[in-house]
Amino acid sequence: MAIAKAERLMNLALCLLGTRRPLSKRELRDSIEAYVEAFGPGNGAGGNDDSFNRMFERDKDDLRELGLVIETVESLDGEIGYLARRDSNRLPPITLDAEEAAALGLAAKVWQQARLAGAASGALQKLRAAGLPEDVDPYGPHGALEPRIPVHEAAFEPLMLACRDRRPVVFDYRKATAARPEQRHVEPWALECWRGHWYLAGWDRDRGAERVFRLSRITGKVRSRGGRYTADVPDVVTVRETVASWAGEIADRSARIRLRSDAGYPLRAKATSVRELGDGWDELEIPYGHGLDAWLVEFGPDVVVLEPAELRADVVDRLRAVAKG
Repeated sequence: MAIAKAERLMNLALCLLGTRRPLSKRELRDSIEAYVEAFGPGNGAGGNDDSFNRMFERDKDDLRELGLVIETVESLDGEIGYLARRDSNRLPPITLDAEEAAALGLAAKVWQQARLAGAASGALQKLRAAGLPEDVDPYGPHGALEPRIPVHEAAFEPLMLACRDRRPVVFDYRKATAARPEQRHVEPWALECWRGHWYLAGWDRDRGAERVFRLSRITGKVRSRGGRYTADVPDVVTVRETVASWAGEIADRSARIRLRSDAGYPLRAKATSVRELGDGWDELEIPYGHGLDAWLVEFGPDVVVLEPAELRADVVDRLRAVAKG
């Protein structure tokens, strides 16, 4: 069965790449032997049409997952046709050394969700076709490494597509200090992962300023909106700096906290000094920047903020908001 499917996909890809005009479903059904054997010709009895349509859509999606760019074209009479232009599916000669190939291989292994896993696999397939030497194993030098960037938030995929397509979005967002979510109208710029959490950087239309949103605090569905962006999109480096600043990476002060002796190892890694207090507690001095209060809340009763007072108050407010639900 696996061989039959691979042969069917190969024949469909060759048909789409070999044509100079869009081919309709009926023409593809009549041109590919596997379709004719399974469902009969396209002008026959219509009893198998639904089954053919389902298989064709699956095959088309599988080819796209492998990296084939398939265009959908509507003719003047309304008939839908498909083709894969050679110039859209051709890469210039690629020259990669072993380290570069390994970096691409590791990047392809990062993604766990099906959509990006298929895209990453397809990218490596196209690099092979464009000249990546067969004796270069992108995974070999670092075969023991299994990098992962988990994505559990339902908002990730629609936001990723909105960033790619430059489409404004609307979603409900609950701040850590708020009991109820508020609706936000955002022009999404980019998604960034920081300390295991995903953040969206973009332009908040309601507030007329750039903002960063943690995906885990987005409630309900992300809805796309029409229209153009009203704010200029900064470069990638600037967006990353914005996320780092909002998420607490950029620190300009220090804070003192009490931490249980057997807890908070990520905090200990960031600490500039650690002093044992006894009775199962340590005192740490850690860098203090925007977002530290949200991070400390995650450690619950294992952390007590000593100073500064405003950080202690922010942590208490967040804990009260969580307690209220």
